Amino acid sequence: MGKTLELGRPDLPQLSGALPGPKARAIIERDRAVVSTSYTRGYPLVAARGEGAMVEDVDGNRFLDFNAGIAVVATGHCHPRVVAAIQRQAARLIHMSGTDFYYEELTALAEELARIAPGGVARRVSFGNSGAEAIEGAIKLARYATGRDKIIAFYSSFHGRTMGALSLTASRAVQRAGFGPLIPGVVHAPYAYCFRCPQGRTPDTCAVECVQHIEKTILKTIAPAKETAAIVVEPVQGESGYVVPPRKFFDELARVAEQNGILLIFDEVQSGMGRTGRMWAADHFDAVPDILAVAKGVASGMPLGATIARAEIMNWPPGAHASTFGGNPVACQAALTTIALLEESLIENAASMGAYLMERLREWPERYETVGDVRGLGLMIGVELVRDRRSRERNPALRDRVVELAFERGLLILGAGENTIRLCPPLVVTREQCDFAMETIEDCLKLGMELL
Repeated sequence: MGKTLELGRPDLPQLSGALPGPKARAIIERDRAVVSTSYTRGYPLVAARGEGAMVEDVDGNRFLDFNAGIAVVATGHCHPRVVAAIQRQAARLIHMSGTDFYYEELTALAEELARIAPGGVARRVSFGNSGAEAIEGAIKLARYATGRDKIIAFYSSFHGRTMGALSLTASRAVQRAGFGPLIPGVVHAPYAYCFRCPQGRTPDTCAVECVQHIEKTILKTIAPAKETAAIVVEPVQGESGYVVPPRKFFDELARVAEQNGILLIFDEVQSGMGRTGRMWAADHFDAVPDILAVAKGVASGMPLGATIARAEIMNWPPGAHASTFGGNPVACQAALTTIALLEESLIENAASMGAYLMERLREWPERYETVGDVRGLGLMIGVELVRDRRSRERNPALRDRVVELAFERGLLILGAGENTIRLCPPLVVTREQCDFAMETIEDCLKLGMELL
């Protein structure tokens, strides 16, 4: 059953009774009557409060959160310094609309984001409320700045569900079905998914054929270089299974983009803000995007998105792009405090705890026939489950069963892609909490294999 729980210990799970409890069941019934059926809920957690890496439900059960609110609460749930910053700002100024007026909070955050963006080049920032909005801004800016209309994205990518972002997204058919026609001019290329290389290569024999496909086929056929504004890429693919490409993938992308006057847009919505043990996943590859899309962990749970671009690119006229609520003063203060906490200690902790988890996970493919691959950077780790290592046939049933069993034991995890367990705890996670998570997942994996 995993690590023995200590009664009264606040940093580990504590459950009482069957899940979901009576209060949770009542709220779930109310939810079914009024909330959109498009929402996906992996298991019946009804959250009431959170602190650090722990979440308490409405019936008083405590869970260890290895989702971080879908990689959002980078500094943990309700970090006291973030809460204090929110409270101070809310008592002073909640809203003024930075598209029409000035306030220092927005300017200060733009300065900080420009400072920490990859490459050390001059940057300008446009604010929105989400990752999808950050991507929408990036698409519009790329088209405006280049005068070109074509956009190249990648199969299995996820960039959001608004119409422009959805046109780039290519992870699940259900996300696009019934919403066409999407925006024109978007084409997709194979991603550098080395465990399932579409060219049948291994990292040792790879000649970065996925980028060659862009250069030798796409740019010469359906998206001519002179018509292509940007290549949009997740430096670590998130929703498709936490896929980490080799460095040469980014080197070749940069070469092709530079030679053809194409902008590079990095979607760091999930991989940014210290998640990978560096401020940006791009930093692991010494990659410098022209435009960067940021959200999720940037404000520790407050709704905020940002499109960060080279200053010479973001020169569109007043009124070309804006958002009434983007860069809200309260969200800006939460983000400023988040950046300070990341730089003080939490990026370092993400690197350290990520290395600790990977040290334990590295042996799993040899120990378990159903673990095909373990990959990740920092606290962005994917464990891909298969029928067996020889066939590498995906095993979504086992993945889903492990997720359910973990919930029943007080651990919150979710899947990514068809058959991968994603591990993305808050960056405040401790070694003891990592131990609990590893032992619990391992127990659930063994039991899930027996039950299926």
